[in-house]
Amino acid sequence: MESLCIVGASPCVSSSSRSSKTSSLFCAPSCRLILNPIKKHHNLAAFQPAFHLFASTQSRLHGSKRNHTARIFLPHLVASMEEVEETYIMIKPDGVQRGLVGVIISRFEKKGFKLTGLKLFQCPRELAEEHYKDLQSKSFFPKLIDYITSGPVVCMAWEGIGVVASARKLIGATNPLNAEPGTIRGDLAVQTGRNVVHGSDSPENGKREIALWFKGGELSSWTPAQQPWLTE
Repeated sequence: MESLCIVGASPCVSSSSRSSKTSSLFCAPSCRLILNPIKKHHNLAAFQPAFHLFASTQSRLHGSKRNHTARIFLPHLVASMEEVEETYIMIKPDGVQRGLVGVIISRFEKKGFKLTGLKLFQCPRELAEEHYKDLQSKSFFPKLIDYITSGPVVCMAWEGIGVVASARKLIGATNPLNAEPGTIRGDLAVQTGRNVVHGSDSPENGKREIALWFKGGELSSWTPAQQPWLTE
C-alpha cells in the first residue's frame, strides 16, 4: 500500500509491507515530511464521526469495550426554553455625581438588553426604606438610606433573556475590590459604600422593584430593530 503527499514541490512515496509491518520512505532532498507506518483511516482526525465534537467518551485503555455518551448541542432548543425576564437597575447618587450615567447605560445596551424604562429621580426617604426593607436590621441601614436619598438616582427597567443573572455579572461583586476587572464595579468603584449601581437579585425582585420605582405609563413596550441579530 502506498501513500503520496506533497510538501512544497517534492513528492514523497511511502511503501509498506504487511508481513514486516515496516515502511520505507523515498523523498527528494527538499522534503521535510516524515511518514509513520500507515494505519487504518478511521484513526485519522479527518475521518472522525461528526458526533465526536459533541460527545463525551469513556474508554478503557486496556479493554475492548468503549461507551460513548452523546451530548448533542441544540442552541435553538436551548433558546426556546429560556425566558424573557425584567430587572431593575439603578445608578446610585455617586454614579450620577461622577458623570457615569452614559457609561453604565452603554454596558447594558452593548450586551443587547432592551431598555423599557428610564428616568432621573430624587428618591424620597419612604421609598428608599421600602426598597431596602430587607436590610432594616443591619447597623448600616440609616447610613444607606441617607446615601440613596442624598442626590438624584437614575432608575432603569431592562428586559431580556436571562437579564437578571447577566446584569449581576455585568455589575460585579458588592465590594468593588472583589469585583472582576471588566465589570462596572470592578472598573468604576473602590468601596462598598460607593459602589455606583444597584441590580435586582432575582426575577421576582426585578418585577417588584420595577413596580415600586415606576408608575403606570412610565414603561415602554417596543421591539428593537436589532432583535433578529441578537436572538433566534
